[in-house]
Amino acid sequence: MRPLGAELEQELLKVRGSYCYKHEDKQVQLYCHDCNENICVLCFAVKHRQHQTVEIPEVAEKLRSKIDGDDNLVLSGMNAVRQRSDKAKDDLEKFLSQVETAEKIVVEAGEATKRLVDRQVNECLLELQSIKTESTKQAKIVRDQLQLALVVMESFHTYSRELLDKGRPNDVTRAAVELHKRATELMNNDVTSVQYRPPHVTFLPADVTQVKCLRLIGNVAVATEKQSGIQIIVFYRAVLIRCMIILHEYLVM
Repeated sequence: MRPLGAELEQELLKVRGSYCYKHEDKQVQLYCHDCNENICVLCFAVKHRQHQTVEIPEVAEKLRSKIDGDDNLVLSGMNAVRQRSDKAKDDLEKFLSQVETAEKIVVEAGEATKRLVDRQVNECLLELQSIKTESTKQAKIVRDQLQLALVVMESFHTYSRELLDKGRPNDVTRAAVELHKRATELMNNDVTSVQYRPPHVTFLPADVTQVKCLRLIGNVAVATEKQSGIQIIVFYRAVLIRCMIILHEYLVM
């Protein structure tokens, strides 16, 4: 589909291009190399007599060759730009893939470090629980012994006071020797020597400044374009493994 009058407009443009823009009734026949323009005979006679002029069809063939050469150069430049654009696209895709891989490894390293720390936390908590259980057990044994001794001594005290306060003389004489022996046994059995000495428990946390210096999950290394031709991010697995070993050795100390 073309708008009405389009063909006529194109023809008029061609016609206009064949006529001199200074002398509209004259057709251009010559090309002035000094002014780089098409001119008519009248223009030549008035202004371009001393200039180098050639008939348009003759110079057109030479200019066609020059235009074709320039176009080939531009086409070659287009191919170079297109190749560079494609390479930039490929390099970007490789770069993004490397970054994505590094991100995954960072997360994996972080999770591994967390699991290691969690295991150490659980070990410390289990150790504390064991210490607490054993110490509580010892405390109960000592307390039971003391409570038993206290019950026996209270029973002796109650009976002795009852005898002294309400007993008849013959009751006192009959029980005095046995009570004395019992009192001697109670006093010789010094239950106060049984003592509960709980252990002194503390926790010494790792030196955070030292742990920070370990770079627990590794390091991100960036190579510049001068070094590799493209900016890349490389995550060193060897560094990660070494850091994990150092962290494990540090935490189990």
